Amino acid sequence: MDGLMDKYPFSLSAEKIQQSIAAAREEALTLQADKEILKQLFNCIDLTSLNTEDSAESIRDFVEKVNDLHQYFDFVPQVAAMCVYPVFAPVLKSGLKDPKIGRAVVSAGFPSSQTFLDVKKLETQRAIDFGANEIDIVMSVGEFLEGNYEFVGEEINAVKSVMGEAHLKVILESGALEKAEDVWIASVIAMEYGADFIKTSTGKQQPAATFEAACVMLHAVKEYYQQTGKRIGFKPAGGISNADDALVYYCLVKQICGPEWLNNQLFRIGASRLANHLISDIAELESGFRKEIKYF
Repeated sequence: MDGLMDKYPFSLSAEKIQQSIAAAREEALTLQADKEILKQLFNCIDLTSLNTEDSAESIRDFVEKVNDLHQYFDFVPQVAAMCVYPVFAPVLKSGLKDPKIGRAVVSAGFPSSQTFLDVKKLETQRAIDFGANEIDIVMSVGEFLEGNYEFVGEEINAVKSVMGEAHLKVILESGALEKAEDVWIASVIAMEYGADFIKTSTGKQQPAATFEAACVMLHAVKEYYQQTGKRIGFKPAGGISNADDALVYYCLVKQICGPEWLNNQLFRIGASRLANHLISDIAELESGFRKEIKYF
């Protein structure tokens, strides 16, 4: 593992991180009235329901709202994916009409990752067997904080090994990582051991997504690409509810990694409330009238 850190040394200063965020904020302000970019953001949403009270019936209703989206709002694209608990993977598989919408589930002991590795693998495999094609897992944060980096990486790789062609998103739970260097190391480990995406947060712990963590993760993604030629995706999640914040993440991706990342194959936003706000914002730009829309 020391060799891995030698390969990807951390060199971001606090000043550089804040400069990156300031530049992204400045550009984001110029894009607030750009409805095409707001539509692009909508197309990058992982529309999420991870509630204790979720049921097969409530998730079916959720799926039907996605299926019927264009019946009511034909001026927005579809979301990138729906994200639910593993037990509801069959509901996504049988209910979603658009095959381009990802069928994502959280797995492997979400949200704490505090269970046995064989359980993590089995839960992931069963979710895929029942129709999931994207898996979001949390790295073992406690082991990471103890410095057991190889353990963390091997667990990620073990889960990836049972996934076939499905995409793996690894959640760092960046709010639990106090130092920027820890966010960097976690990003590198996740990418080296099989992540197709790295994701900030579960949304179950505060702070959730932050611009600071995003900046570090994106610089790690860029460095990984420069060294390997492989593009890894980035997903901020947790507490992102309005277009203003979403645009800052969009601009961070654009300015750090480049416009090649600005599509839902490499950029996702984990959100539930954001979808309604974006529909409202886009509708206002289309019509000139403001109305708060609560569809999802």
